[in-house]
Amino acid sequence: MKIAVVTGASSGLGKEFVKQIALRYRTLDEIWVLARRTERLLELSESIKNVRIRCITCDITDKRKLLKYRNALKKYNPSIRVLVNAAGYGIIGKFDELSEADNVGMVELNSTALTRMIYLSLPYMSKGGANIINMASSAAFLPQPSFAVYAASKSYVLSLSRALNQELKKRKIKVTAVCPGPVATEFFDIAEVYNSVKLYKKVMMAKADKVAALALRDAYHGKTVSVYGGTMKAFRLAAKILPQDIIIRFIK
Repeated sequence: MKIAVVTGASSGLGKEFVKQIALRYRTLDEIWVLARRTERLLELSESIKNVRIRCITCDITDKRKLLKYRNALKKYNPSIRVLVNAAGYGIIGKFDELSEADNVGMVELNSTALTRMIYLSLPYMSKGGANIINMASSAAFLPQPSFAVYAASKSYVLSLSRALNQELKKRKIKVTAVCPGPVATEFFDIAEVYNSVKLYKKVMMAKADKVAALALRDAYHGKTVSVYGGTMKAFRLAAKILPQDIIIRFIK
């Protein structure tokens, strides 16, 4: 059985990835979707007509609840063609303004749970070639005051993805880190709990369908990093060539 696996599938980019994978990967038997909100997953399942959607309701930061995924892998022994780690969140605000649960929670979901998903999935990745697509962020390119833990967690994702892409080449598994700027999703419903996003970020928000489409295309072509939009590509270049201390002064 050939499958795709998508975390954070109940909304935002995760949901968009499911829709586009269903259209692009014609040989899949199922798409396994993971998220906490059962009703959202069922709604998504009903909207996809050309491939079966298997809903796995769980909080992937909870090892006990993630047993649902681990047990399903053991039971069905699928061949995973693509794994999309789209679950994640960020909260805007200075480190000491956020609660301990907020700061640690971002690391647990954005970094730790993503790492665990890769670890659990790797033994089932297709030997004929497969893709791992990890949602990082343009925030991964350099430290971000007032978004410190989120940016640090996404830097981890970017670094891990680039290293794994080299490690897994012999197994024909391509790993791509997706690094968009602001995307128009429910992400900011959580991000703005304490503080509002800066106006310039709202102006340049990308559409989720375009970010997902480019990510899938870049992953297919074996790109290690997928960056949507000219502005974010310029930001990535600036982060490489300019002293980071100078850039940080302008984005804090």
